[in-house]
Amino acid sequence: MATISDVVRPPLVIAHRGASAAEPPGNTLAAFRAAAALGADWVELDVRRCADGALVVHHDAQLADGRPIVELAAAELPGTVPSLAAALDACAGMGVNVEVKNTPGEPDWDETGRVADIVVRQLAGRDRSSLLVTSFDPGVVGRVGALDPDLPTGLLVHPGVGLDDVVAFAADCGCRAVNPWDPMVTAELVADAHRRGLAVNVWTVNDPDRMRALVDLGVDGIITDRPDVARQVVG
Repeated sequence: MATISDVVRPPLVIAHRGASAAEPPGNTLAAFRAAAALGADWVELDVRRCADGALVVHHDAQLADGRPIVELAAAELPGTVPSLAAALDACAGMGVNVEVKNTPGEPDWDETGRVADIVVRQLAGRDRSSLLVTSFDPGVVGRVGALDPDLPTGLLVHPGVGLDDVVAFAADCGCRAVNPWDPMVTAELVADAHRRGLAVNVWTVNDPDRMRALVDLGVDGIITDRPDVARQVVG
């Protein structure tokens, strides 16, 4: 299996929340299985903690009915919200980018970043070559790396963040990758990241022409809602 930290040609096809265009809204077992069928190399998914310390896969901090996930036990969640363990099993044969949600202002925000402890425990024993733990929260990324230096990490980049500082920070804290928002990606960013030993995985790209441009820039992964389209583009 290709690893996220390798510079490969063509880039890896990373299915955003699984095949989320085919199985909206994604982050379901059906979306993860569909991603494999549509040619994805990797899957990206979102992880949140429940009141009982379980980890589940869901993008938003609240369910559709408004209840915060962090205030519910895993058994209280709808059957469409999978556990992290079930999601990883559904992604068998693909790599998995585990995005840890910990955002200021959301109900499950924890400034200590201790959700990282739970993530590291639950990923123990899993194949490190097929995992990448990412977050927009540098504290979570750093804590994962400190708890398990062999577990690959990456820093997600919000629009408007100073890229030079982010790339340098990601390298300094031992990350294997930096995952920037697509409009931020330039040849200079890719070259800088590669000089520092970082893979560049771009989110979220659904236009085939832009995918071709990113291939030409030498990115390492394309995160997309349409892995079938990306598979046709990158080969």
